Amino acid sequence: MNIFDPFMHLQTVTVVGMGGTGSQVARTLARAIYDMRRARLHIPKLVFIDPDVVEEKNVGRQLFAAGDVGQNKSMVLARRFNQALGLEIAAIDQLLNIRQHIERTGNLVIGCVDNYDARRELAKAEGIWLDAGNHFDSGQVCIGNMLDHETMLRHIKGDNGKYRYLPSPALLFPQLLEPEPQPTPQANLSCADLVVSGDQHLLINDLVACVVAGYVYKLLHRQPITTFLSYVSIDSLSVRSLPICRDELMPYLQEPNDA
Repeated sequence: MNIFDPFMHLQTVTVVGMGGTGSQVARTLARAIYDMRRARLHIPKLVFIDPDVVEEKNVGRQLFAAGDVGQNKSMVLARRFNQALGLEIAAIDQLLNIRQHIERTGNLVIGCVDNYDARRELAKAEGIWLDAGNHFDSGQVCIGNMLDHETMLRHIKGDNGKYRYLPSPALLFPQLLEPEPQPTPQANLSCADLVVSGDQHLLINDLVACVVAGYVYKLLHRQPITTFLSYVSIDSLSVRSLPICRDELMPYLQEPNDA
């Protein structure tokens, strides 16, 4: 069994995007950090980032109440969990800026965003990038720390069952960094807009967030991570995760002219 072993001590966990998926990820992370502190384990700094304010359409569909409308999402959630659990979560009410907001070492950055501009900024971060995305009733979660194609190929077989590098989400899915090729009426809608219009399942964000939290929990507790990509479906109530090995990684590392 191959495992992901980045030889990194987590110092900061940053969640970018506090919408449908991000707010649920934030809730679970707050619980995990509280539980670790109670067990007297080392806990990393936890940071929430989102420039958006809570709108009426977010209430009930994301982790916000009517009294939160008009307030910044990251500020609302950080304050809520800090007060409830006695934590010290930091909140940033700005667009993500890697140089200003992300430390240079010991980082886990969790992307729960729905636009390519934010992912382009996420791709600049050093450390581990855990990314979540979804469609109507399905989604995917991927984890990686290497953006360079050639370096990843050199380490495609790992070292005695351990993989120091996994392809970053942008290397697995280059389209994440590109604008929609053919704009549609739904192209610029948020998850909340899509739920309202019936173009997104109410529970898909929750399922994706659970898978994200599963990866993070393993990282925080230094448990073996044996998969690099998970596909989820609310329709079939399933999660299909791909094991870390050359045969599973290679199809995602094929250059266009190699296909």
